[in-house]
Amino acid sequence: MEAIWQIMAAHPAAIMIFLATYAGVALGGIPGLALDRTGAALLGAIAMAAAGCVTIPAALGMVDANTIMLLYALMLLSAQFRLAGSYTRLALSLQRCIGRPAGFLLLVMGSSALLSAILVNDVICLAFTPVLTALLLQAGLNPAPYLLGLAIASNIGSAATIIGNPQNMLLGQTGQLDFGAFLAWCGPPSILALLAAYGWICLAYRGRLRRSSTPTAPAPGHDWQAFNPHQHRKALILTAALIALFFTRIPRELTALTAAGVLLCSRRMHTREMLALVDWHLITLFCGLFIVTGVLAHTGLPSALVEAIADRGGNPQNPYLLAGLTAVLSNAVSNVPAVMLLLQFLQPDNTAAWYVVALASTYAGNLVTIGSIANLITIEQAGRYGVKIGFREHARAGVPVTLLSLLILAAWIAVCF
Repeated sequence: MEAIWQIMAAHPAAIMIFLATYAGVALGGIPGLALDRTGAALLGAIAMAAAGCVTIPAALGMVDANTIMLLYALMLLSAQFRLAGSYTRLALSLQRCIGRPAGFLLLVMGSSALLSAILVNDVICLAFTPVLTALLLQAGLNPAPYLLGLAIASNIGSAATIIGNPQNMLLGQTGQLDFGAFLAWCGPPSILALLAAYGWICLAYRGRLRRSSTPTAPAPGHDWQAFNPHQHRKALILTAALIALFFTRIPRELTALTAAGVLLCSRRMHTREMLALVDWHLITLFCGLFIVTGVLAHTGLPSALVEAIADRGGNPQNPYLLAGLTAVLSNAVSNVPAVMLLLQFLQPDNTAAWYVVALASTYAGNLVTIGSIANLITIEQAGRYGVKIGFREHARAGVPVTLLSLLILAAWIAVCF
């Protein structure tokens, strides 16, 4: 403990700025200011430089360019699918099974999980929710279980691969994790968690899958992207090639950027349209947090904390403790900031611990409405059609599903460790 106090005394400004930044991230902003989580992270990075805790060149060096490039390239790939009308086409194709509610729910969740494992889960919810909501209202079905299934499945499915969500990309790039090994470790528990989520939603909404909670159905389709078969095929071919290359030793960020470059060479899709669909907000959040946590790491405080825990007989690498801590932090400050903080405590040679953090941080996103961006996107998009999904409604499915998912993870840890 003496070493910890010495570090805190030597770097008071850096530690105070770090704590203030993460408090702002946890609260969703800073009281009295119109800042959101991204604003808090960016302000924290600026404060670190302004206070002399880090130089500008050193701060830029703390940003993991490989992770940013991979995230950026995959966002452009998702933009191609969206502009090609692929998501809308798939959602409409599920309509033929809408007469069988339980089967339709299974298809919605399965499609959401599979697509989220390949493309960023937030984009799947953004593109699917309007079409799905309109179809459900027209069919006289209760939208809540299907929309909750969409968001929950997108979170669970995204946990299976390195490219499924931003926090997995961060872990995969920082830890240099193998794509195939990650899929082999994280895929099976994610499949089991998805089945458990489907079973719980069917149980929780038994007898209420058919009853519509909204008396009127708005006319859909006026602002949906028209389907372009050529652009759709182009996106599919590049995605298949990209995934195949991810199993090789070629750097992921290089292959993803190459695919994005090919997409930009288009006679139909304007560069401005594609770049407009890149989530610059999320990229800025990453850059800000890289700098804030990077300065903290340079103080030596994370290493001192690990040593202090070990000296008292604790094991910072205990997978069960790590899973629980990750789940709690992910709901306190959101999963991306939580993972960025936990990176300071992960050992490069203990890859299983990295897998545990990836699964726990993503599964925990289903707990409450603010647990993941996918939840918020689904709720906000559905609200435009008059469908209200409140905190209690979400918790009825989200809390049990999260607990079941974490129990499955615990059982998987017992098998694999």
